[in-house]
Amino acid sequence: VQGTGGSSAVSKCSAAARGYIQDRFLRLLVGRRRRRAPLVHRGYYIRARAVDHCVQDFLLKTQSHPRTQILSLGAGFDSLYFRLKDMGLLHHTVVYEVDFPNVACQKATLIKRIKELSALVGDVRGEGLGVITFSGEDYKLLGVDLSELSELERALEEAGLDNEIPTLFIAEVVLTYMENSRSDALIQWAAEHFSQACFLLYEQIHPEDPFGCVMQQHFSQLNSALHSLAQYPDCEAQQRRFFEKGWSECSVMDMNEFFTHCTPEDEQQRVQALEPFDEYEEWHLKCSHYFVLTASKGMESSWTPLLSNMTVPHCDGPVRMAGSITAVVCATHSEISGLRRYGHHSVLIKPNVILTTGGFGEEDGQHCRMRNFHVLVKHAGYWKAGCVKKENPDKRWDERLYHTVSCLSSSLAVVVGGRTSPSSAGLGMLWLKFPETSNALDPGDVTVELVSLQPAAEPAALRWRHSTTEVIFKGKKYLFLYGGRSAMEPVLGDWYFLHTQELSCTVIPVEGPVPESRHSHSACSWKGGVLIAGGLGAAEQPLGSVFFLRELEHGFQWQTVETHPPLIPRYSHTAHVHDGKLLLVGGVWFHSSSVPGITVIDLMTGLCLDYAINVEHLEWPLMLHNHSSVFLPNEKELLLIGGGGNCFSFGTHLNPEPVSLSLSNILTSH
Repeated sequence: VQGTGGSSAVSKCSAAARGYIQDRFLRLLVGRRRRRAPLVHRGYYIRARAVDHCVQDFLLKTQSHPRTQILSLGAGFDSLYFRLKDMGLLHHTVVYEVDFPNVACQKATLIKRIKELSALVGDVRGEGLGVITFSGEDYKLLGVDLSELSELERALEEAGLDNEIPTLFIAEVVLTYMENSRSDALIQWAAEHFSQACFLLYEQIHPEDPFGCVMQQHFSQLNSALHSLAQYPDCEAQQRRFFEKGWSECSVMDMNEFFTHCTPEDEQQRVQALEPFDEYEEWHLKCSHYFVLTASKGMESSWTPLLSNMTVPHCDGPVRMAGSITAVVCATHSEISGLRRYGHHSVLIKPNVILTTGGFGEEDGQHCRMRNFHVLVKHAGYWKAGCVKKENPDKRWDERLYHTVSCLSSSLAVVVGGRTSPSSAGLGMLWLKFPETSNALDPGDVTVELVSLQPAAEPAALRWRHSTTEVIFKGKKYLFLYGGRSAMEPVLGDWYFLHTQELSCTVIPVEGPVPESRHSHSACSWKGGVLIAGGLGAAEQPLGSVFFLRELEHGFQWQTVETHPPLIPRYSHTAHVHDGKLLLVGGVWFHSSSVPGITVIDLMTGLCLDYAINVEHLEWPLMLHNHSSVFLPNEKELLLIGGGGNCFSFGTHLNPEPVSLSLSNILTSH
């Protein structure tokens, strides 16, 4: 548990070094320096932002009081006191910090040794005595085990804590490491013993979904299990807990809500522009698995820092499910792993042959951008998996993610866009040629030839997280290239029509209301046009709109597809059209009570139904984002391939095997 405090201090320090948070004291308190990934920087940014937002609100609301105090539980090497003191916010406030005795001693030694820190504390009252390892006029550092409540009470009394003045308790990922009976007792003790009290809690929720399973497993492996989760799995349970333990007001929100509603727009934009970033799914999942809670009792005026600029009501409650579809591991006859990947693309190149290219995943036991092409061949009811023979292995397959592959005939496909790293420019186009006749019964029969392309339309292709869809205009086939993002533009809303013969851009007039820019949306061919659904919009907010680009005599027209109930905004899903129904598969949304399964939209009536995916037959968490899916219309079978990602600092999860869903029940015409 002490180790988690050390590593979180290192992460905060790295985030400060990159400009996410303003904190010049962290580097003095944290010995080791490590540069963390942008995803980790964002995660620690939102945590620091939430705590600061609430602490400063408390100081503001209580500034007319002659004396107030802050009690930071499990403070570790946090710099809160030094920042507040430096900003001149502690005129009449004493800060008490409590942590394990050896942590408190280490911190006290550091403060005494470092001039910049000891100068801020000013006069030191005597040497550290007993549990009080450091004592200044407005700063006391105590070495006590928080789970020993009577010892804690005795130490705080000795240090001069006053239970009659406004007091803010802070517990930032601390209580969850204690047994519930002990953390509950602490929450109740704070409410009962202090006449004017506020409590700020930041920790994890939602243990049961795929991301939650990976998160729990990570903390268990560190031997620092998260105890709160089983009894208090969501925001509502945590809120009830505080009411039951004697607090009169309590508000709570997950970090997606906090970032969206309590962080000013210009600040959101500042943070989004600090580093090249392309891990939206994991950022939003991390934020839906952490919450901030504020509770108060006995305060003269109500303390609700989380409601100050809230314009949107809290969580719209659970998503109504019309039923569920059972997932089973796909019966494959082979031992090769090649499908543990994400950000790849899978396409049906012949009736029973699926080609998967690119992405990031596991190759030869290493995590890397994928070089090998992979093929699944269906024969006599089961799938055989194998690696594809490349006819010209010297031709560079730029190891790309988030590209598209479109089949133009039974022997030709075109690869469009994709990226290597998020800071590099997007990649261009490639032809993939397969032998016309190959009656593939075995993966070894499939060969692919790569042909580099420098078509006139190349600049249009320098993007990723876009879509390319076949459309028909005046009897001719075109590829409709839409949306995505590039190294320069975080979100694109433009489109091109590429003539399928020479891949040159063709101008075709388009009328109607232009959809807002998006990436990570889905696009399907339908009636000669394209259905675009969902995606991530300009402010990194999921979109719930569905558009149909419809063929007219002289061009195309954008039309809005109205859905009822309205489609829950999502992105990073896949989609298929069958028999007048649009199927959306997986993805990421902000409804943290459940994960997206299969959504069926009736394109005639607009009726929109959500189905959960029943995973009881799978022995591992099924993460349905950055996956690919292939729909086999004759069998009404949906194959889910790959998916997963880098789960914050909890490790990378890759779905180990393809999964099959039978959709015949939900697709039979009623």
